[in-house]
This record gives sequence, structure tokens and C-alpha cells, in this order.
Amino acid sequence: MAGELVLLSQDEARFPLVPTLRTTLGVKGARPLVGSWDCQDLVYVVASINVVQGKLTTRMVDCAARVRAKTGKSKRRVLQEAFVRHLRDVARAYPAERYPRVIIMLDNAPWHRGSLVAAVLRECPHLEFYRLPSYCPDLNPIERVWKLLRRRASHNRLFESMKALRIALRGSLCYFQTCRHRLLSLMGNCKRQRRKSEKNLSAP
Repeated sequence: MAGELVLLSQDEARFPLVPTLRTTLGVKGARPLVGSWDCQDLVYVVASINVVQGKLTTRMVDCAARVRAKTGKSKRRVLQEAFVRHLRDVARAYPAERYPRVIIMLDNAPWHRGSLVAAVLRECPHLEFYRLPSYCPDLNPIERVWKLLRRRASHNRLFESMKALRIALRGSLCYFQTCRHRLLSLMGNCKRQRRKSEKNLSAP
């Protein structure tokens, strides 16, 4: 509702053009086969999920092999620019007039810092960062979304181009927006896991 605090979980995940292989069903007596490429091109998905509503805000960016030679930019710079554009997407999705405080949980990746990021935060003061401890991905609810997205969009699939991979990812992301209950169930599992971890840490 308007005026309420918004809590988002943010992260990036990479999806290679080379297939990721996982166990699958097959016809008895016939082993499933998946082709492969000699290729290191990637598509990064930059996303934030509203942990209460299950609403996703996403952006995709290509990261080709030898990115510096092809673009003149480092991988860190490419991801930082994508993150900055994503923050502006979030600011449009949650305008300050309706949502005076938007807290974004995120990790300590180097592209989440710098002058470009600081400039966006000055432009959009209703956006706030809550940085999670280092090496604690289990504390970030969106990590569970990546597992579900890979299972639906990219496992055991050979894509002929970056465009085909982007189409598959976009289709799955759109599907999850029509089935937000699946994403919200992941948020519930994450909360239970955190409570269990806190209980174990407090035990003598």
C-alpha cells in the first residue's frame, strides 16, 4: 500500500550460453543428450524482488567473452552501469510520492559501490541500502529465485544465440509474475531457514 515501507531483495545472476547440465527424466534405455558450445558469453539478470508482494523488477545485460576488448569497459564497469540503470527502474516502480522509504537488501559486490551508484542515491533519496554480511548468500531471499529460474529457463538447453537465451529468461520471468505465490513461498522458506540458523547460532 502507498506510504508503507518497501523491502526489496536484490542480486545479479549469470546465465551462460553453454548449457548447465542437471538430472532429468528420459526414455528408458536412451540417455538424454545436450549439445554444447565453445563459448564464454553470458547474460546477467539484475533483479529485485518485493519480499511481501513477490513483485519482480528485472533488467538483463549481455556480457560477452573478452568484454574489455569488445567494449573498452571492464566487466565490473558493465555490471555497475547495469546496476545503476536497475536502481532507476526500481525508483520508477516505487516512486517517492507513494513509497517514501524503499530498503534494498544487497551483497557487497564491487559494482554495488562507486560514484555512479552514489549519484543515483542522491537523485533518489527514498532508496536505501541494507548491506548483508559477506559470504552469507542464504540471508538474501532472491538467491532462491535464481535456482527456480535456472531450472525453468536454462538447464539442459542449448541456445543458438544470446537473443534466444534472453527470450527464454524473459519468458520465465514473466511467468513468475503471473504466479507470484510460487515466489512468495520461497520467501517463506527463506524466513524459516533464517530462524533455524539463528536458533542454531544461539544454542550453547
